[in-house]
Amino acid sequence: MGATGSKLEKVLGDQFPEGERYFGLENFGNTCYCNSVLQALYFCVPFREQLLEYYTTNKSPGDAEENLLTCLAELFMQISTQKKKTGVVAPKRFVQRVKKQNELFRGYMHQGILTNETRCLRCETVTARDETFLDLSLDIEQNTSITSCLKNFSSMETLNAEDKFFCDKCCSLQEAQKRMKIKKPPHILVIHLKRFKYMEQLGRYKKLSYRVVFPLELKLSNTMENADFEYSLFAVVVHVGSGPNHGHYVSLVKSHNHWLFFDDENVDIIDESAVQTSFGSAQEYSSNTDHGYILFYESLATTITDRDI
Repeated sequence: MGATGSKLEKVLGDQFPEGERYFGLENFGNTCYCNSVLQALYFCVPFREQLLEYYTTNKSPGDAEENLLTCLAELFMQISTQKKKTGVVAPKRFVQRVKKQNELFRGYMHQGILTNETRCLRCETVTARDETFLDLSLDIEQNTSITSCLKNFSSMETLNAEDKFFCDKCCSLQEAQKRMKIKKPPHILVIHLKRFKYMEQLGRYKKLSYRVVFPLELKLSNTMENADFEYSLFAVVVHVGSGPNHGHYVSLVKSHNHWLFFDDENVDIIDESAVQTSFGSAQEYSSNTDHGYILFYESLATTITDRDI
C-alpha cells in the first residue's frame, strides 16, 4: 500500500485535503462488504465528527463495556490520528464485535420516521401508524431511476379480497387504500437496492443487474408529506459479480469534492463520471458486473437538531 499511498498523494499534490486521511482497510476473509460500508460511514463527515466527539468524551481509564459503537469510534479515531496521509489499518476489533453483535446501533442521523396510512373505503377513516427506519429498501426494475423507485415505494396500494383491512370504526374487514410516506427524513439517507431476489421458477436467489440511475443530487418530492427535501450523494457500496453467492464489494466515496475508490487495502482517486458505471446493465447479460447496491445521501439542509447518538 506504500506505493499506492504515495501515488494517491502525488495525484492530489497540493490539493490533498488538510487533516484528511485516506486509508484502506485490511480484509480478514470475506469482510469486503463490512470494509465498504465502513468507508462510507467514515466519509459521512458529520457522523464521523460526532463519533469522534463521543469517543473523546466517553473514553476513560476504566473503559466502559465494549460494544459496536465504541469499537467503531475507536476505529475512526485510529484512522483520523494517523501521522501518514495514506496507508492501511486493520479493523480487527470492529469485525470481531460485528460477528458477536449483529444488530447495528441506532443513531439520529441515520434514523427517519415513516407514516403508514390506511384509508377505509367504506367510512373514509384514515388510520396512521408511525415507524422509525434506518434505511429504505427499494424494489427495482430494468431501466429505471431512484426517483421512480421512490415513487413506487410511496404509491397507493388497494387492500381487497383476502388482504382486506380491519377497520376499527366499521368493526369489520373492509376494502382500503394504503400508502407509505416519509414523515421525518433522516439527515443521512441510506437507500438499499433489492438486487438479490428469490426466483421461484429457479428455486434460488438471482442477482438483478438492472440499470437503476441514481442522481448526485436527490429530491424526495414524491415521498414526503410536505416540502421537498434535498440530498447529495457521498458514497456508493458496489457489488461486483454476477451472482448473489459470490462476488466482491467495493465503495465509491466523495471527499472534499474528490471521488475515491476503496477496495479493501487499496485506495485510488477516480473521476466523478466513474460513478455512472455502477448504475447497472441495460441488458441482462453484460461484461460489467459492478452494480450500485447501497447508496448514502447527506441532507443539504443547514440546520440539524437532536444530533445526539
